[in-house]
Amino acid sequence: MGIESESGFKCNVCGERHVLQLSYSVKAPMAAGAIPAEELEQRVVITPDQCVIDGKDFYLRGRILVRVIGSEEPFIWGIWAEVSPKNFVRTNELWTAEGREQEPPFPGWLNSQLPIFGDTFNLEVSVQTQPVGRRPQFTVVDEEHPLAIEQRSGISMERVEEIAVIMLHPTTI
Repeated sequence: MGIESESGFKCNVCGERHVLQLSYSVKAPMAAGAIPAEELEQRVVITPDQCVIDGKDFYLRGRILVRVIGSEEPFIWGIWAEVSPKNFVRTNELWTAEGREQEPPFPGWLNSQLPIFGDTFNLEVSVQTQPVGRRPQFTVVDEEHPLAIEQRSGISMERVEEIAVIMLHPTTI
């Protein structure tokens, strides 16, 4: 299952050639997916970066960056975390403020599943605001969690390819 070129690889599951992606993202928090379709409009306010459910549960979309060994580009998981009302309001206050990345990190809890790593629902993360125009960066708090280990140690291009196969063929997990 070696990388044949910079632009893709031959899949060992289906035999087809796939583009090798360095990012995968989740479009909405799991909690929003649990709301019945007929109630979504009344109960959920969602943008590409923020979500509020029932006016009391608050979510931010952020990124877990993983260094790819031998590459300039990181691997990115685009996922959602639930945050406290106070931290959500503060994030909104600073949404367009220059220098907002100087804010101290605050806690969040993943509201996205990454089955590659087992159960990631409610996995604690540290949320660090980034410069205007960039989503917050999440750092997994539990240093023993497989996602935290990859985030800290980096991954090989072969691991990126393994992730791609799993994401393209979820039944291989």
